[in-house]
Formats: sequence, structure tokens, C-alpha cells
Amino acid sequence: MAQALVLEERGKLSLREIALDDTLGPDDVRIAIHTVGICGSDVHYYTHGAIGPFVVRDPMVLGHEASGVITAIGERVTTLKIGDRVCMEPGIPDPLSRAARLGYYNIDPAVRFWATPPVHGCLTPSVVHPAAYTFRLPENVSFAEGAMVEPLAVGVHACVKAKIQPGDVCLVTGAGPIGIMTALSALASGASQVFISDFSAPKLAIAGRYANIVPINLAETKPAERIAARCGEGWGVDVTFEASGFETAYQDALDCTRPGGRLVLVGMPPRKIAFDIVAAQAKELSIETIFRYAHVYDRAIALIASGSIDLKPLISGSFPLSEGIAAFERAAEGRPEDVKLQITL
Repeated sequence: MAQALVLEERGKLSLREIALDDTLGPDDVRIAIHTVGICGSDVHYYTHGAIGPFVVRDPMVLGHEASGVITAIGERVTTLKIGDRVCMEPGIPDPLSRAARLGYYNIDPAVRFWATPPVHGCLTPSVVHPAAYTFRLPENVSFAEGAMVEPLAVGVHACVKAKIQPGDVCLVTGAGPIGIMTALSALASGASQVFISDFSAPKLAIAGRYANIVPINLAETKPAERIAARCGEGWGVDVTFEASGFETAYQDALDCTRPGGRLVLVGMPPRKIAFDIVAAQAKELSIETIFRYAHVYDRAIALIASGSIDLKPLISGSFPLSEGIAAFERAAEGRPEDVKLQITL
């Protein structure tokens, strides 16, 4: 039995003992969890009890953005050792699946992802995880930053799919945690300037503290007007990342992207939306989609360690596990000044 933060059912959390499988396989490592970030999906399961087809039917341990210290290694593990500070990629695919063998392990239909029903998450003192999806943290990367590698990996993956060129001008629609991290990833990938749009003035203010990120407050102006002033009438940004999932943002993305530009769909709308295909065709936009990430954890860690991306200003609060329920209640409030809340064990 292990203590854990458990989602019992929609709207009900408890901090209690729960039986979890902690069998250490030959290719696994055991990790003492240090820091876990609260993700929007965790909050959505807490407040709604489901995300699409993934429904919480039994008690489930939450959390999938984590860092910690290795306390034991399997007999075949040679790349990690006891005492290593690490972060973990929370999706475990079937290595023999067709998707995994093609390199697209993130879209393996059989992937087991922490805190996605019925798979337990990592808000518990110790977990067992495959060494292949466990990454050593450099000495200058803190546990708090290590726990943010998971959401940062989404932005890095989006930029890899965008094929950013040196000097590109970009737009990110949505200034939530993923939107801001996507903007930072774009700059680190070679973009010269990134516009970011949202209705939340506090989040835009946080994003705007970074050099070469230009906030656009949707309550005050239309993105197309700001983009035209920068890129010229009838033109637009080289790459747009839609990171909000809001229906109106898709039209902004089409209006603001230049002919022959690239559009990357990062945010997930809660329902089907209308999309102007002809507008995209008339500009011959290249459209990419992403689902989580693949093959970018090492890149994300390197960007933090090198100083190319500074995530520390995005950490809005940290709570001990004993106050984990209060942390989730605050996350569910959706305070506009909060970007990332974390729980330490």
C-alpha cells in the first residue's frame, strides 16, 4: 500500500493509501517522486470525470508531469544508476506495435499513459517506470524544472513538426501553459519573434516578460491587425500554432498565416468545430497536427540546461503533498495569474 492523491470520482479527491503495482522489471527503474506538476487534463478529470472516451470509472491516482530520484534499477538497465535525478516521459507504448516500429510511439493505440483511465498516475511517493522513458537531469536543472519537461515537450514537438526556419515570425493562439511553452520553444528553434494572443491579461503579461514575445489582448484588438502591421497587408506570419482549442481561434489562425505558411494544431477543442478549408487551400497552407510528443524529451531537457528556455517564471505555486487537494482546488479555480502549480513529495 502507498499513500497517493486519488481521484475517487468526479469532484472528489482524497489523500489515502492505495494498492499500486511496484514490481521492478529487468528494464525498469524505481523512482522516489520529488515534484509533480498539475496539468489541465488532471483538473479536467477532477472537474468532469472524463476526457472524450477516457472515463474515470474507478479510483485513479492523478499526476503525469514528474521528476525524482532513482532508488533501484532493473538487472538489464545500464544507462541510469541509483541516485540519478530524472524526469519521466509518462506514455509507455507497446514497443512491438506498428506505430512504435514506425517511430510514432506517441500515437500507439495501446500506449499506457499516466493518469489516463484506467492507468494510475504518479502523485505517490514511489513509482516504477521503464528506463527507456526515464531521462537524467543535468545538475543545473532543478526538480521543479524537470517536472515541466513534459508540457515543454509538447511545444518542442510542435516546433519540430512546424519545421521552423531561422528568422521566422510566429503566432501562438492561446497563452496557457502549453501556449507559452510553445512560444518559448519557437524562439529557441530559431524564430525571431512570436506573437501570442489570449483574453487573459495576466497570462499575456507573464508571456510578455520574455524577450521577443509580443502579447495580443483579444479584448482590445484583432490579431490580424497586429500581424498586418508587422508583416504587411495581405501577408502574415510564417508559422501559426493554435494552442487554445477555442473555436474562434481557428479563423484567427487562417487570417494571420501567410500564403504558403504553416499551421500547427496543438490545442484540442472540446467538440467538433467549423473550419474554413477553402481559406486554407487558397493560401496553400501546410497543416500539421500533434498528439503529445515523440523523440523530444532529450531536446527539451537540453534547451532548459543551456539556458535557451527559462521555465522558472511560469511556476506559480508549490504545495506539499499534504496540501495536494487544496492545490487541485486552486487549479480548478483557474486563477488568471496562475500558469503552473506543482506538488512536492
